[in-house]
Parts: sequence; structure tokens; C-alpha cells
Amino acid sequence: MDIENILRQLVISAIPILIAITFHEASHGFVAFRLGDSTAKFMGRLTLNPLAHIDKFGTILMPIMLLVLTNGQFVFGYAKPVPINPANFKDPKKHMAYSAAAGPITNISLAVISALLIKLLLPLMMYILPGNMANAVIKPLSLMLLSSIKWNVLLAVFNLIPVPPLDGGRVMVGLLPHSQAIAYSKIEPYGMIIVILLIVTGIAQKFIYPIMMLLFSLITLIL
Repeated sequence: MDIENILRQLVISAIPILIAITFHEASHGFVAFRLGDSTAKFMGRLTLNPLAHIDKFGTILMPIMLLVLTNGQFVFGYAKPVPINPANFKDPKKHMAYSAAAGPITNISLAVISALLIKLLLPLMMYILPGNMANAVIKPLSLMLLSSIKWNVLLAVFNLIPVPPLDGGRVMVGLLPHSQAIAYSKIEPYGMIIVILLIVTGIAQKFIYPIMMLLFSLITLIL
């Protein structure tokens, strides 16, 4: 077990992951608020404070355990879901889909912003900062921005798996005709079990990997 490599990954990835999940969850609440549901705001979840969205086990303990047990090869975790009450929407089916889509869209946007910062900000810093300071600042910052691209793309694509309660499942419910949407939404209580089975059997990777590669290819065009 390469403890040094695992600790390095934790240090580099911690801030990008916190930013990714914070913006992901807050975007759900913000879009829901704009569409008429104030539940997230009343419960203090319409915020960019990471502490409001962190789940002690799902966001901290489980990812660290998986990182150690798999020697850095596999990480999985989750944040506290932002509460949304679709009964407050004028069009619950459609607006729930909009709120769900906000998370992955935000993460893809953060990945693109990270790529732009690598492309535009780092060269500027290299030019402005003195040599020693530039090396000390730019290398860790570039690694963190690359980590931000990776984790935001992964979080976006993983959440697009079309199984409720994941965002992709809720978008799917919004797209289906009414009767099929009701039937499909009934699998939500078993959704996370289904997702875990999809991961364990490798089926999820067949969905996730091609879309991740497509997004990485598009983002690489920026770099």
C-alpha cells in the first residue's frame, strides 16, 4: 500500500472535491428556489458553505476508506441531498427535472472553468511571480485544477446514471410521459441498491467511461 501516494491524492483532491459537491448541491437548491420551492433556503442549504452539505460518513469516511483499501484506484462518496419539495413547483414534473439537471451542468461548468484557469491564469502567474514563488505556487495549483476537472466530470457523469434518486433518474422521470414517469419513479427507494449493483457488476462503468472520455476530449480542446 503506497501511503505516500494516497496522502498526496488526498491533499490534492480535497479542495476540488469539496468545491465540486458544494456547488453541485447548492445548484439544486438555487434552481428549485428560482422555480418556487424555498425548502432548501429555509433549511440552510442554499449556501456555498461546504459544512452545510457534508455527510460525515458519505463525504469523508467512506471515500478515505475506499481510497486506502483500493490503494487509490476507486473512490465513491456522496453529500447530503438538498431537500426539494416538488409540490411547491408550478409544473412539478418538469421543474423537478430542471432542478436535478442543475447539479451535473454545474459540475461540467466547473470542469471547463478549471481548464480555462490552467490555460489563462497559470501562464499569467508564471509571468508575474518571481521564479521560486512561481514554482512553489503553480505546480500544486495546476495539480488541483487538473484534479478539479477529473472530479467534476466524474461527479457529473455519475449523477447522470438514469436511476432515481440520482439526477439522471429524476431528469428521466421529467422526460417520460405521465404514466410511465409515475411507474419509473417507484424504483427510487431501491435506487441506490441498483446503483451499487451496477458499479459492482461493471455495468455502470460502461455508461460512465465513454461519456467521461467524450467530456475530457472536449475539455482538452481548451487546453
